Amino acid sequence: MFKIGEYVVYGHNGVCQVTEIGPLKTVTKDEGKLYYTLIPYGVKGSTVFAPVDSQKLPLRRILSREEALALIDEMQEIAVLGITEERKREETYKNALKTCDCKKLVSLIKTIYQRKQEREAKGKRLTAADSRYFRTAEHALYDELAAALETESEKIRDYIIEKIGN
Repeated sequence: MFKIGEYVVYGHNGVCQVTEIGPLKTVTKDEGKLYYTLIPYGVKGSTVFAPVDSQKLPLRRILSREEALALIDEMQEIAVLGITEERKREETYKNALKTCDCKKLVSLIKTIYQRKQEREAKGKRLTAADSRYFRTAEHALYDELAAALETESEKIRDYIIEKIGN
């Protein structure tokens, strides 16, 4: 069970801070069931409720500071996603995002970045779907790293570039 004040990753909601643990204050069929009250990282005025015993969406602690720094150090070695069939590209992207796994997010970002460079070399732009998945993956990864390193999400990209020298 998580504690009040802890940061967690909750599915597509991304990084959230646990602000309360208890039953919902509204009348529901699950009366008495415990929920986490979560505030999404960097989003003002938004609240998410997650069942303490939820099996549907992944709910986990964010990376520790040491894990975040180790991930940044190994980013260059993390492989791109192996997409062998073009028609399965979006499904592969979705599956990588659903895991809420930072290494998969790095793979996804690197895959789309590589695709962007290839398309630009041919005089083409990145597709709307690629752009959307790229932004979503960056947002999820940078928010988690920012929370772990106790900094702002906007500073993470530059920090990563500085650390890995790209």
